[in-house]
Amino acid sequence: MGIKKSVYSVGILIVLSLLTLSGCGALGQWALAAVAPAAAQSQTADVGASAGNIEAPAISKPESHVLSQGTVLDDLQNTLNSIYENVNPSVVSIQVTQKVSMQQLPFYGFTPQTEEQYQQGAGSGFVWDKQGHIVTNNHVVADADKINVQFYDGTIVQAELVGADADSDLAVLKVDVPAEQLRPVTLADSTQVRVGQLAVAIGNPFGLENTMTVGFVSAIGRSLPTNSESTSGARYTIPDIIQTDAPINPGNSGGVLVNEKGEVIGVPSAIISPVEASAGIGFAIPSATVAKVVPVLIKEGKYTHAWLGISGMTLTPDIAQAMGLDKNQRGALVITVIEDSPAREAGLRGSDGEITVDGQTLPTGGDVIIAFAGNSVNTFDDLVAYLARFSAGDKVSLTVLRDGKTRELEVTLGARPTQNPATTPDQDESRNEPQDRPLSRGIAWLGIKGTTLNVQIAKAMDLSEDQQGVLVMEVQADSPAEKAGLRGGQEYITLNGQQVAVGGDVIIAWNGDPVTAMPQLQALVLRAQPGDKVTLTILRDGKEKELTITLGSRP
Repeated sequence: MGIKKSVYSVGILIVLSLLTLSGCGALGQWALAAVAPAAAQSQTADVGASAGNIEAPAISKPESHVLSQGTVLDDLQNTLNSIYENVNPSVVSIQVTQKVSMQQLPFYGFTPQTEEQYQQGAGSGFVWDKQGHIVTNNHVVADADKINVQFYDGTIVQAELVGADADSDLAVLKVDVPAEQLRPVTLADSTQVRVGQLAVAIGNPFGLENTMTVGFVSAIGRSLPTNSESTSGARYTIPDIIQTDAPINPGNSGGVLVNEKGEVIGVPSAIISPVEASAGIGFAIPSATVAKVVPVLIKEGKYTHAWLGISGMTLTPDIAQAMGLDKNQRGALVITVIEDSPAREAGLRGSDGEITVDGQTLPTGGDVIIAFAGNSVNTFDDLVAYLARFSAGDKVSLTVLRDGKTRELEVTLGARPTQNPATTPDQDESRNEPQDRPLSRGIAWLGIKGTTLNVQIAKAMDLSEDQQGVLVMEVQADSPAEKAGLRGGQEYITLNGQQVAVGGDVIIAWNGDPVTAMPQLQALVLRAQPGDKVTLTILRDGKEKELTITLGSRP
């Protein structure tokens, strides 16, 4: 999360809706939600309304009812009081400062001037150990030039970044304070968390330090998208996320979500909200992930995730039937297999066809992963969750369905590549210099909108009914495709209730190899690198023609 002048920074737009990563919210979008503007320092404890709605079982005598209700409320209040008194000293407020360059507008013909300004933000964190390590979200401190940590008693000290991992949204800071001033948290086993359990959040919402809110665990096993991408352009996700209705607001990110014993079950990181504030749907990184990642960040400054090297989706009944499988078959459909990946070496196959369902184009073909290391895979999220439990170099077995038959494959997991690795102390401080950034392959870009040629389209274009290829429907402006002279469609036909632009070029080969479907073309582009020269064989007005295209970098 870069620190912005305003309260919120723009986050990631996801198809479904409105997720705000806890503290840097953006209206109507997935956004980092952990950074709020620094506010007046205060120490308050706000108990969520959900706790106040607890009712005792109905009984016949009014006087007994009053006595029972009082006992229940007393017990609840005592429990919450105890949690706050024991956990609050472990929670810290984090203030971050970032130096930014602002360009002044030209004035009466004078050359625009660039001046440096400072922007501030705030989030939360918690004490990890007596050595002065503080844990928070990566998006709270990313790109910060200065980090201050404020303890519950008002003490403020400067912190240094020890390590960060964008793919788990965790970071570790180090402060120099006496050991007796440090109150480390106690971690719970998040794999034992169940829906309905008490959930208490303590943090720094809207810059208001020492704030406690109360709710319950609403769901488990959610997935949360990260800010980093795979080399194929797909976004990674954090698995086993805990969902809670405990009020979480901008500035809570990096704080704690604890159980009735005051043990940390998760680290608040994101919310879904149309109003940039709690709407009763918050997300926390599970303590099991924290326990695995943080010690490595302290020791090495970075964390290496296991990598399989595919993109995919949960198998749906429509896709299953299109592939000749039972409509109730469950599993993770492999869409693309990344070149030089563990999946490629193990022989996994990606999708090579597509179907249209309710106006949406969906991939078909390819392997369906139904088990990972002996664990049943019902959804793609299951696969991601199981993968997170392993490390690079581990050998695991995969059970896949291929052409309707079960196959066993063995894969040696690799180290996950990343497009934008988190800055660590080992990197030069002048991180804006290109040579200080690790080299990245980038994501190749062709710049077309296309669809797999089918019988109806072929007829409309006076082509043979068995002609195969990818129809170019639209060519993006200033793209490699436009520069090479590829042409999109100019006439429209109605196909399955949708308007399809026909008459454009049909791509039938890539460097001499036949191209038969859009997913295949997408996979070829993903395997290439920006700057690669590719020869496309196309059909234009029924005649073959070759075009040489220099692939660009995806904008």
